Amino acid sequence: MVAARETEMPNTLVTTYLEMTDPADFHPAPLGAVAGQVVIMEACNPDVRFYKFLYNSVGDALLWRDRLLISDEALRAEIHAETTCIYVLYVDGTPAGYIELAQQGEETEVAYFGLRPGFKGRGLGKYLLSYGIARAWETGTKRIWLHTCNLDGKHALSNYLKRGFSVYAVEEEPMPQRYAS
Repeated sequence: MVAARETEMPNTLVTTYLEMTDPADFHPAPLGAVAGQVVIMEACNPDVRFYKFLYNSVGDALLWRDRLLISDEALRAEIHAETTCIYVLYVDGTPAGYIELAQQGEETEVAYFGLRPGFKGRGLGKYLLSYGIARAWETGTKRIWLHTCNLDGKHALSNYLKRGFSVYAVEEEPMPQRYAS
């Protein structure tokens, strides 16, 4: 089931590519005052059903589709790859969101990142993103990159920029059909 979008579907998909090439550019966000116990744990070799729960509960309203278009076997291979790290944010024992890092040589991609709807607006996103960026720099990566688009959360781009990412490309294309249904 696809969740209702907060805004009308745009006719154009605008994808913004960002990178961070120097740890000195990183501006981490502390957790701040949040009610409840907040813990981030690495999901080492998560089962596909749990991963799909995370992916769907974070990405459904954002129209994430890529991981739903591949087989469970292909998905298992991707999330269990030695180059993939998945960190899950829990609030009072409940999964609140996750960040997935994919290391490619000396580069790390923030492949997926987001919060479940009930956990947005509490400063948890900037904290989780900061955690993921710090983990990536600890691996000795030379570049962290990601992309976001105009279908993502309304604060996504500003969060990335505030953490120290810089825009290196913007692409526009007609809205792909897979997002319209």
